[in-house]
Amino acid sequence: MAERQFESLERRVIRTSIDWSGAGQRLDEYLAGRFTYRSLPEWRDRIAAGEIMLNGESPDPSRLLELHDRIEYFPGDLLEPEALLDYRVAWEDDSLLVIDKPGNLCVHPSGPFFRHTLWYLLCSKYGKIHLVNRLDRETSGLLIAAKNPRVAALLGKNSWPVHKEYLALVFGRFDSAVDARGFLVQDSGSAVRKKRKFVFGGRPPEGAVAVESSRTLLEPVRPGDTVSLVRARPETGRLHQIRATLFSLGYPLLGDKLYGPDESIFLKIRSNAVTAEDRRKLVLPRQALHSCRIVFRHPESGKCVEVDSPLPPDLDLKNPDMGIY
Repeated sequence: MAERQFESLERRVIRTSIDWSGAGQRLDEYLAGRFTYRSLPEWRDRIAAGEIMLNGESPDPSRLLELHDRIEYFPGDLLEPEALLDYRVAWEDDSLLVIDKPGNLCVHPSGPFFRHTLWYLLCSKYGKIHLVNRLDRETSGLLIAAKNPRVAALLGKNSWPVHKEYLALVFGRFDSAVDARGFLVQDSGSAVRKKRKFVFGGRPPEGAVAVESSRTLLEPVRPGDTVSLVRARPETGRLHQIRATLFSLGYPLLGDKLYGPDESIFLKIRSNAVTAEDRRKLVLPRQALHSCRIVFRHPESGKCVEVDSPLPPDLDLKNPDMGIY
């Protein structure tokens, strides 16, 4: 599902397009499951109040969603959760920014987050900013932002070369390089509809849903008996690609509620039922994934831009506060 709400820094509009994970669900149940800061009855009240539009019309709460349906939500003021707002400008010129993002900051407005997002912070300082790529809220590190739409469109083309590298902390001993070439498909064995799994092969499994080709080059950086540091070079840009691939290979990320050691923790988040034992299983409070390097050809000067970001302290195995060993 894609979310867009960029019309104004003052008036918030959430626009979503339904993907395979939402198709077939009731509208009210989809909203309650996707935006957990309101209960099912509360979402029904919002629909009745005219705050929700479906394909430009006022919908019935029981309406079954179809692929590519468009939802618009016009919320009032929402109490936003705390976030880390101290991003770093790692590189800048007249048309581009490379931002080093902390590990608890949404890139785009999503759910209850609006002002506590990288998009809002950058637009407040620079004017309208176009984010070329995105990272999950809990993923730290580098991403590109353009100061004008033309440059953003060029960098956003699939044919434009942008090389990205990530560092990940995973459970288990990862001591051999892996060329993970195959497909990402819906994990039919999971209770979470949006969860994916990676499968090797030249053809997708028969009957698989939400199939996308995928390739990730993985290599050990620091193998350990219980925790390993892994470098990931995604050759494709798919949703949850690195997390789902490492999970499927038997090396889930530390701190990952969905692709970590126990997906039931992800389900507990909605009801605030996460326990101390759950946190112990995760080891870290956020998923241990960091965008450590971006290399691209500048769309105006043609020069090669290379930017690196070291592991932040909360993911540094040499930091004694990690308490892993």
